[in-house]
Amino acid sequence: MLYHMLLSAGGFAHFRTQLNVFDVLRANYGELGVLENKRRMMKEWLQSRAFMVSGLDAASIEAKVLSECRSTADFQRIVMKEVAQKQGVDRWADSTPTNIPYLLEIKRGFPDALVIHIIRDGRNAALSLDRHGWSRPLPWDRRRGLLAAGIYWEWIVRKGRMLGESVKPDYTEVRYEDLVNKPRETLAAVGRFIDHDLDYDRIQKAAVGSVRKPLTTFTAELEQGSFNPVDRFKTVFSNEDLRLFESLVGDYLQQLGYKLVTPEAHLDHGFRVNALRLIYFRLNDVKQLVKSKTRLSRFFVRYSDTLIDK
Repeated sequence: MLYHMLLSAGGFAHFRTQLNVFDVLRANYGELGVLENKRRMMKEWLQSRAFMVSGLDAASIEAKVLSECRSTADFQRIVMKEVAQKQGVDRWADSTPTNIPYLLEIKRGFPDALVIHIIRDGRNAALSLDRHGWSRPLPWDRRRGLLAAGIYWEWIVRKGRMLGESVKPDYTEVRYEDLVNKPRETLAAVGRFIDHDLDYDRIQKAAVGSVRKPLTTFTAELEQGSFNPVDRFKTVFSNEDLRLFESLVGDYLQQLGYKLVTPEAHLDHGFRVNALRLIYFRLNDVKQLVKSKTRLSRFFVRYSDTLIDK
């Protein structure tokens, strides 16, 4: 939603998909400063959705990448600079899911990049992850997809906040709920951070993508006029699922300022909950290692954060 707000504000290149440079391309093709790796990558990339929506000429961008690209970051810089120039703007934003674990590498490749980490109530984030089928519980935990999604939410948010401390003052956090409930004030703060005029009225008038119509799998809410992405968990979770969920990640929810529904006396802090946390935290660590070191990365694409480059 924030990405589409930036596009609606004007001055940013419109690029309505993700490049997945750091989490997919490099893992599958190796370092993109190597000529043979670039050739293999470009052969497939020119058939991808990312190229199709770029509006670039295939022969021209391929020649530019083969001659000028010296690293993974260079590829993204070359492509997005060409897209921006073609559209007559001088800024671009990247909302590629799973950028967070590569934040330090991204900052090395783009020293002037500004990073916005969007944090959402883990209960609603987990509902979306589970509805999309992105939580990927273990085979014997198929019925506990929401719990797996909740632990993933805590794992990735913790990682983002930890890495964000390393790149301050070029890192800021935005609460999804603030974008929904007080968009003018929140966008004004984001605008100061990125030095860009994010006029709310102009954004609403242009209304790119999800600014015009929410991108959601909860389509029944839209049809019934009851769309509520902030308090959805209160009506979608069963009482028992919410109790277990808040037992698993409730401490971190509260650290971030989110209030629990389940009374403290009813939370489960027993062996089962602690074992689930340990297993899925370790599993997420292993998945990230596999993504970054092997060609299996394309099977693990999920979640989002936003990178902005001047």
